[in-house]
Amino acid sequence: MKTLCLVLLIALLPALSFAGEHGAELESVDIDVSDKGALQDGAQTFVNYCMGCHSASFQRYERVADDLGISHELMLEKLAPAGAKIGDHMTIGMQPADAKTWFGAAPPDLTLVARVRGTDWLYGYLRSFYEDPTRPWGVNNSVLPDVAMPNVLEGLQGRQRLGCQQVPRGEGDKKSDGPAGSPLTDQACDQLMIMPNTGTLTEEQFNEKIKNLVTFLAYSANPDKLQHQRIGTFVLLYLAVLFILAYLLKREFWKDIH
Repeated sequence: MKTLCLVLLIALLPALSFAGEHGAELESVDIDVSDKGALQDGAQTFVNYCMGCHSASFQRYERVADDLGISHELMLEKLAPAGAKIGDHMTIGMQPADAKTWFGAAPPDLTLVARVRGTDWLYGYLRSFYEDPTRPWGVNNSVLPDVAMPNVLEGLQGRQRLGCQQVPRGEGDKKSDGPAGSPLTDQACDQLMIMPNTGTLTEEQFNEKIKNLVTFLAYSANPDKLQHQRIGTFVLLYLAVLFILAYLLKREFWKDIH
């Protein structure tokens, strides 16, 4: 028992360390990889906004098209680059050396990012860019501070800034002079605020767009999940029937003894 507890503690250390390094509170997102509409919209968003810099090199256009219910012709026309074949991997033409020069580091492959980071983290990260003129690309991120990535989704979401609000004394990051005896004398400048009329989508529409993108990334990290679930259902049904037959056989064997 002690050994099992030790193993579980060691397994949780990376998650605990990650939570300690990133103070932004993550919002839980409900992902349904069986939703073909969400997957198709997420795939289109991924191709249009992410594949300029990021590959999904463990995926093929053909597999994605078949799993998402997209015809091969439409896949090549709308989601694959010119000249690509349906059996090609979802890679990009950017060379790692060029990417390192432009961004300081080569952008990671995103095939397994949902498995590595988690869907809640991705959902929070993609919505948490804000203006920061001190950064090379003019933006920062409250989930992953000082990230070397431009906000490619700004045109959809709009420009976002950090705002301040009054909080109880001792809980803020800025001190301010308030009325004597007032418990609200500090300011917490960690509130993300979208500037009006700077994006093409409403906040609700953008959140849905990001949820669909995360759904596609979750599918990409484990494309066999739906098949596993279907097989698991049949296995459970088989075991249920086997249990009934075994019980009836046991009764037949033991009826003379009782």
